[in-house]
Amino acid sequence: MDPCQFYKCLADDTRLQSMLLIQHVGEACVCDLMIALQLDQPKTSRHLASLRKCGLVQDERRGKWVYYRLHPDLPEWARDVISLTSDNTPGYYNDALKRLQHSQNSRICC
Repeated sequence: MDPCQFYKCLADDTRLQSMLLIQHVGEACVCDLMIALQLDQPKTSRHLASLRKCGLVQDERRGKWVYYRLHPDLPEWARDVISLTSDNTPGYYNDALKRLQHSQNSRICC
């Protein structure tokens, strides 16, 4: 993976927060990310499609919902960057993480 492309893919606030959330919880459904990021489904899906196209996430359809996780072929250096960012900037996405975890725990939408 080209480092310049990697950073370009994460240069958007929604995409970066999505990656940090997915990294933190391991896997997230579109509906959970919609709630976490407080965005509608088309906008959430568009950003996730961008991350998929960049090779940063992998998706899996389960019924009518699509679940996302970090791509298994993501280079170790890229995983390290995402992990370090997640670990060292919890305030950046903490509110979104709380909403995501609440959604996952209560199965509000999926």
